[in-house]
Amino acid sequence: MPTVRANNIDIYYEESGPADAPVILLVMGLGTQMIAWPEDMIQGLVAQGFRVIHYDNRDVGLSQRMDGAPAPNLIWTMVKARVGLPTRAAYTLTDMMQDGIALLDALGIAKAHIAGASMGGMIAQTFAINYPHRTKTLISIMSQPGEMTVGQATPEAMALIITPAPSTRDEYIAFAPNWQLWQSKKYRSDEVSRRNAIRDFDRSNYPEGGPRQMAAIYASGSRAEGLQKLQVPTLVIHGTDDQLITPSGGERTAELIPNSTLLMVDDMGHDMPQPLWPFYLDAISK
Repeated sequence: MPTVRANNIDIYYEESGPADAPVILLVMGLGTQMIAWPEDMIQGLVAQGFRVIHYDNRDVGLSQRMDGAPAPNLIWTMVKARVGLPTRAAYTLTDMMQDGIALLDALGIAKAHIAGASMGGMIAQTFAINYPHRTKTLISIMSQPGEMTVGQATPEAMALIITPAPSTRDEYIAFAPNWQLWQSKKYRSDEVSRRNAIRDFDRSNYPEGGPRQMAAIYASGSRAEGLQKLQVPTLVIHGTDDQLITPSGGERTAELIPNSTLLMVDDMGHDMPQPLWPFYLDAISK
């Protein structure tokens, strides 16, 4: 397996495209494996002249699991964050960002385009704030800047995201269509939901990691001050159907980052549906 020891964490990654091409680092979101990046999109970026690297964040997929780290009380963590009290977590988004930096170091890559989706967008923002000299461009997809007043999930979406998924394979697959709540209203599909659930469960099922990653989000606080100082070319993409990170999260991210470009996408929720892949490819490559 292509695994490197980076930031004292074993990180599983894959790469596609010529070794001497400009690098795009893809960072996925909360509790989601790197295989959620559509292979056709990856190959489309390669065809446009990029070297694409994507990886499993710590605590998900085939990267290192933080076994033994305390499980957070998510309700209490969210309450404290909303009233401005400090929260504790096994690690923060900065630690997760350092995993990505260490992966690039291990591969001998000095600078890259950084694209992140959802929590991955938060990690990508943290990357650009702390390492602007290593960030060619920032692409923040269906994400938000860490402020408690924007991009918050609808009550229904929040109730679903903190509901533990079933532990058996058949029940997990049967439950998967529930996650369509925050997906594209036009393109959601029971068949696609179940197919992705089979893919994900069979590759790696580790429900313990998701709550720790969510705690990391709340413990990391606002990135607004750092984003306001960014001089990195930035593209912000957000779906108008998104109920998990509602559209104000993307709007506020673009408002904070000087000279950024905001693309609000109709028929996109908290997902990247196949009919929109050509749009994403065009927007990202530009």
